[in-house]
Amino acid sequence: MEEIELDAQGLDCPLPLLKAKQVLNRLPAGAKLRVLATDPGSQRDFAAFCRIAGHQLLESAEQDGVYRYLLLKGGDQPHS
Repeated sequence: MEEIELDAQGLDCPLPLLKAKQVLNRLPAGAKLRVLATDPGSQRDFAAFCRIAGHQLLESAEQDGVYRYLLLKGGDQPHS
């Protein structure tokens, strides 16, 4: 399955996470979403979101002020 990329650079918290949630809602379980963000708070947000929502955070890295996340969508949650 291909990887979808979301460029959320320049957006402040909580917009990178909200936009990622919107994209994930349209993707099937097992899909991968790569997110690019510049908000330092996004590190905490994406880690907590994946833990709570049942997704996997496959990668979390920062280079030159750009945070890169790779999420694997988990199974559809009944409360999502």
